[in-house]
Amino acid sequence: MPWPRSGSGCLDPIMTTHLPAGYRLSTDPARLDADRVHRWLSEDTYWAGGRTVDSHRRAVENSLNFGVYDEASGEQVAYARILTDLATFAWLCDVYVARPARGKGLGTALVEEIRDHLAPYGLRRIMLATRDAHGVYAKAGFAPLANPDVFMVHGENVVSFRADDEG
Repeated sequence: MPWPRSGSGCLDPIMTTHLPAGYRLSTDPARLDADRVHRWLSEDTYWAGGRTVDSHRRAVENSLNFGVYDEASGEQVAYARILTDLATFAWLCDVYVARPARGKGLGTALVEEIRDHLAPYGLRRIMLATRDAHGVYAKAGFAPLANPDVFMVHGENVVSFRADDEG
């Protein structure tokens, strides 16, 4: 299965089974509201606060991006992206639901759609990091690491995921 990059198309149409009525999922790069997503992430998250436009652009260009759109208005209301080798591993990151759209199950539905989209690749694991949304991810089958001591990181730990930190 080829992996679409920003210049090579997208995975639309995606058959969705988890999104509430009135919402549509798309991986079409042309539909993505990159400025809005940058604002959401850089101004309203603990993990990407202060992310530059250039850094955001590079992240988007080198990821598979998922957007959720309100069918009535066409407005983007949620976002997430995946990094993967398409063989063994994927990293789910930058999952965000716009404040006015929260409480409708969109976060869980988006994660379930992404999980189901990746299933045919037979990945051994999909990982993510969260400080405050464990319940959202647990509904989609994610669980804490059984043995976190086997994982390591290289580079600065600039974001803390401890609940008592400001981010």
